[in-house]
Amino acid sequence: MTEPIDSSLSIATFGAGCFWCVEAVFEQLEGIHAVESGYMGGQVDHPSYREVCTGTTGHAEVAQVHFDPAVIRYETLLDWLWRSHDPTTLNQQGADRGTHYRSAIFYHDETQRAVAEASKAAAQKYFTNPIVTEITKVTTFYAAEDYHQDYYRLNPGAPYCQMVIRPKLQKLALE
Repeated sequence: MTEPIDSSLSIATFGAGCFWCVEAVFEQLEGIHAVESGYMGGQVDHPSYREVCTGTTGHAEVAQVHFDPAVIRYETLLDWLWRSHDPTTLNQQGADRGTHYRSAIFYHDETQRAVAEASKAAAQKYFTNPIVTEITKVTTFYAAEDYHQDYYRLNPGAPYCQMVIRPKLQKLALE
């Protein structure tokens, strides 16, 4: 388990498709101190992006969010999670397909688990199809390669950023 970058901060870990998108959304929110793209939930130690993309490691692409709970609550992060992706599609977000793109909440303690379960139940009324987001105890977080970190901020002109991330941020009124 990863420790917060500052002892006054808490950590939330979410999978919601491509970690570039998840990172870009959460970096826009007040009270967020850092967002790291990485991998969680698999059976291989220190997986590479290439390995994770094969779907054989069991990992999900995740964003680990370091947040100040005095500024933004975990419940608010979950609200943003539900709004920022389609939690009713199994192992897929848009054109991104595979188990590594699954919708997942990795809880860091029993309070987060209970809040995530309640939030999922409450969010269901906004979706026609059942929410398939897994809620799982946190496992080892492996930071993604450096070129994946702050991807949108560092590569705003890249095609994926222009065609996928920017429209998502605009739809959410974050840009």
